[in-house]
Amino acid sequence: MPLHSPNDETLQTLAAWQPPTAIAGVFTDIDDTLTTEGAITGDALAAIAALKAAGLQVIPITGRPVGWSEPFAAAWPVDAIVAENGAAALVANHGQIGLQHNQDAGSVLSKIYQQGAETRARNYARMQAVLAQIEREVPGARRATDSAGRECDIAIDHSEFVHLPQATIDQVVERMRAAGMHATVSSIHINGWFGDHNKLEGARWIVRALLGRDLDAEMGRWVYVGDSTNDQLMFERFAHSVGVANIARFVPQLRHRPRFVTQGERGAGFTEVARAILSTIGQVP
Repeated sequence: MPLHSPNDETLQTLAAWQPPTAIAGVFTDIDDTLTTEGAITGDALAAIAALKAAGLQVIPITGRPVGWSEPFAAAWPVDAIVAENGAAALVANHGQIGLQHNQDAGSVLSKIYQQGAETRARNYARMQAVLAQIEREVPGARRATDSAGRECDIAIDHSEFVHLPQATIDQVVERMRAAGMHATVSSIHINGWFGDHNKLEGARWIVRALLGRDLDAEMGRWVYVGDSTNDQLMFERFAHSVGVANIARFVPQLRHRPRFVTQGERGAGFTEVARAILSTIGQVP
């Protein structure tokens, strides 16, 4: 059945979408966009590989921690993974990129940050105090199980292993914002951080760092695929924004919605997007 936005406008199906013919690349969320029940499916992984084989950039942008993202950045056929809502990135080392980076993820990856080391250390201490306070004061609130790998944000689990009602999710968001943090809600976590980064700023940053180009000057040549409220900045800014079908859960909370929506959920929905792109540029899906 069709999805509706808060102002009762129906989201267009993917059949109505005309992907850009001069496409540069694809940004995508990971959890519940590339993954299905916590793992990437074979069809979604093959879709990424097909996009790369067609000469496109593929860059996941996630609220997941940089430590959690490392094995995927090394194994998946992607150009980089931007983690922790734009704070850090893992870039494949191919020898041609002149990045200022911390190469502490081994020879396969370079790890780069938007904030300097002193700022990260100071913010980390402040965030841990907020995290402990939330766990003490908000009934049922527990830090995400991937918290050990987080360097630039904190996360409370609301739908991965712990299931919180909307009122509790709202309470956690309010506590983070009261502490001066930015806060967003993904399909599984409530993320909070200090700093001006977010998914959109992370996309701009990685295009400059990786490609030496201005994303805003070529925004119409990029596609964004997502599934939840923390994708709203991307949905708002990208003319070619697509929600996978499971975004239906979040439509009532969306101020900015994707332009189009897939028929399939999660990885199957991402695969639909890849097929539409490949068909448009004359590649066999």
